[in-house]
Amino acid sequence: MLLKRLEQWDQASFCRLFSHSSSKLALQASFWLSKTADGPCYLLLALMLLLLENEHATAFSVLLLCSFALELPLYLLLKNSIKRARPADVLTAFIHAHIIPSDRFSLPSGHTAGAFVLVSAIALYYPLWLPLALSWALAIGLSRIMLGVHFPLDVIAGAVLGAGSGIIAAVLLK
Repeated sequence: MLLKRLEQWDQASFCRLFSHSSSKLALQASFWLSKTADGPCYLLLALMLLLLENEHATAFSVLLLCSFALELPLYLLLKNSIKRARPADVLTAFIHAHIIPSDRFSLPSGHTAGAFVLVSAIALYYPLWLPLALSWALAIGLSRIMLGVHFPLDVIAGAVLGAGSGIIAAVLLK
């Protein structure tokens, strides 16, 4: 009963949020924002920090690497074990995704997980940047819903996975 209500909330919330993606501006913003959470951007950030800032850049980069080393296998294990269908596969009468997802299953959101790995590292080494980083990571999650490839619970699971991986990596490295 509880799982059914949770699923209903998830689908209804998805539909409410996705309905705002019909404007060209919202769609373009979601698309380009989502692109900032693609893997190569994290490597670029780490390299830029190494060039621009020496005090914490190495430790930050090591933490990012270790966090992603935890997050990625867990992400793949969860995604391929749970095998949750994407919104366009569940709500076929209501929506059509605005992009083609990189894989078949929905839970957890990998883009959101990666964004929250970065947020956890920023929280430890560059806390003044945390509000900006957290806003960006939340916007990444929202963009994945607006693009029609994730339900809200996929995004929440991705945030927990990413932040959790960052915290565990930080504890292991201390």
